[in-house]
Amino acid sequence: MLKISTKSQYGLRAIVYLATSKEKINPLRVISKKEGISFDYLEKILSKLEKTGLVKAKKGVLGGYFLAKSPKKIKIAEILKALEGSTFLVKCIGSDKKFHCARARKCLTKNLWKKIQDSINSTLKSVTLADLIK
Repeated sequence: MLKISTKSQYGLRAIVYLATSKEKINPLRVISKKEGISFDYLEKILSKLEKTGLVKAKKGVLGGYFLAKSPKKIKIAEILKALEGSTFLVKCIGSDKKFHCARARKCLTKNLWKKIQDSINSTLKSVTLADLIK
């Protein structure tokens, strides 16, 4: 069974919160409380999203987080990649050149895994944050 990490689940919830909030700048404590996500964990998640340019932070007493661009311009794939990096269902279809499978040439399941991975990637690249919040 494919599992999505809590980091990705919480990150997506937080960014949806930012997209739907009536406030321009949202304090971390407010997002944490409203979404039921640990303050410290959410701080790490939003920091990653900030480093990749999906959200911005305003420092200070009236500080907080806000989207760096329009929800129409943020693909769900971007959010998950920012939080997880490149992930693959199975190692043999990944881009890690260090991984070598002795069965790669005769593996009858590799094409199935690739097809599933391609379908997931296609879906994540086709859905924007704006699509989620409609």
